[in-house]
Amino acid sequence: METHISCLFPELLAMIFGYLDVRDKGRAAQVCTAWRDAAYHKSVWRGVEAKLHLRRANPSLFPSLQARGIRRVQILSLRRSLSYVIQGMANIESLNLSGCYNLTDNGLGHAFVQEIGSLRALNLSLCKQITDSSLGRIAQYLKGLEVLELGGCSNITNTGLLLIAWGLQRLKSLNLRSCRHLSDVGIGHLAGMTRSAAEGCLGLEQLTLQDCQKLTDLSLKHISRGLTGLRLLNLSFCGGISDAGLLHLSHMGSLRSLNLRSCDNISDTGIMHLAMGSLRLSGLDVSFCDKVGDQSLAYIAQGLDGLKSLSLCSCHISDDGINRMVRQMHGLRTLNIGQCVRITDKGLELIAEHLSQLTGIDLYGCTRITKRGLERITQLPCLKVLNLGLWQMTDSEKVRTYDLRMVT
Repeated sequence: METHISCLFPELLAMIFGYLDVRDKGRAAQVCTAWRDAAYHKSVWRGVEAKLHLRRANPSLFPSLQARGIRRVQILSLRRSLSYVIQGMANIESLNLSGCYNLTDNGLGHAFVQEIGSLRALNLSLCKQITDSSLGRIAQYLKGLEVLELGGCSNITNTGLLLIAWGLQRLKSLNLRSCRHLSDVGIGHLAGMTRSAAEGCLGLEQLTLQDCQKLTDLSLKHISRGLTGLRLLNLSFCGGISDAGLLHLSHMGSLRSLNLRSCDNISDTGIMHLAMGSLRLSGLDVSFCDKVGDQSLAYIAQGLDGLKSLSLCSCHISDDGINRMVRQMHGLRTLNIGQCVRITDKGLELIAEHLSQLTGIDLYGCTRITKRGLERITQLPCLKVLNLGLWQMTDSEKVRTYDLRMVT
């Protein structure tokens, strides 16, 4: 007896279609009525984000998305009113408007006119016309929001953060990258330092403050006191914070990832504060901190030996610092030491000898290493990623290196 795919029960077809990419799911739905019915089963589209160009009216668009159970939408270009989306997706869970440069406060205000209890994630990154007025609407009508992306929304001020702190108590992740008007006052609002006006977002687990130039150590004091459940903190390019601020962070037991990349005032003293506290970091990035040197590696070995990822690109470290660190860092998985021009083959040999669990290493611009040190590194049993940019090799050495199963 001959068996054909058309004989399969719709439930089995739906299971098979669930493994297809989004485009092929759509193609399968066009084959025949039976396949369309199976392909429209909600299990097939679970977790899928619809990517839409909103240019002209399409009455069947949103009913089709809802029939498939799609609740996550990214708007790639916005030529119609945002309210068209909100009205069409009654149970929308995630809305990504990143890069919709023509979105204004007025457009967002017309869309958010009543409570949208289902919405959990909103991305407004690079929507540069958005101001505090929109944040007032969001705080009023999106009280269930857990993720808010505002990176590059450069018109937002401390007043906007006060509104967020007032209305979005369920917020878990907040991205404020390059919101350059923000200061310590705004961070105080988030951390509940102005309880008479706003409770604060005390449940925050991830906070990105990259390139917020007006922040000082006082912001770190507010964070340490009010945001005690924070797990990820990105302070990269915040030139106003110093070693003294890290003393405030050093007792945040929940913190797992700290990014201090290009924080020019951070030195070995700041790393000492972190290491002497009660932190249990798994990831630390101090790349391009010019004042971080070998002494920091000794502190890291003493108090931050649970790190899984460590980035030290362009720091003033040498083989001596590597020697002081690697003997205590057996759990390290990723090590980025690109542009550390004082590292030689000796440092690579120490890494190869002691960091047997390493899966990735960045040696970009380490101009003093040679084939000998590189061959030791490539013998690491778990190594999967090796970045060798700007390392000078002859053609024969390149062949030899690539034969050692490395990706460059």
